[in-house]
Amino acid sequence: MGPVGMQELVVIFLVALVLFGPKKLPELGKTIGKAITEFRRAQSELKATFEGHMRELEKEHESIKEITSGYTNEIYNHYTEYGSPSYEPGTSADSYSSTAANPSTVSEPAPQGAESPVSHEAPGNGTVPRISASAPAPESHSVNS
Repeated sequence: MGPVGMQELVVIFLVALVLFGPKKLPELGKTIGKAITEFRRAQSELKATFEGHMRELEKEHESIKEITSGYTNEIYNHYTEYGSPSYEPGTSADSYSSTAANPSTVSEPAPQGAESPVSHEAPGNGTVPRISASAPAPESHSVNS
């Protein structure tokens, strides 16, 4: 079906004239004109709203891309940092370089007179070290009904 030609318009006009009469035809034309105008207005509002939301989504997409690229760069830098030849598993690169430069900070004895709440007795195989008498006992909680 192609566009409506001149002959089809004349036939439609004659059928409308016969059905509605000459008095109702101008009123019907005004109503149809208003409906078409309102439809076009609603269509343009919908299009503007859709384009506005699309712009917002594009902005969010760009910000997410920036954030993910930042994290990707951070992960890559972190990976290349640990991939250096001076890295040993179990230590971070920062602590490894600082302890290698200053070995006196690796293991420092406790100050004189410091007490430990754990007994200095070596626990046997599969046993838990005893807590000294000066440490408070753990509280037991009971449910009373």
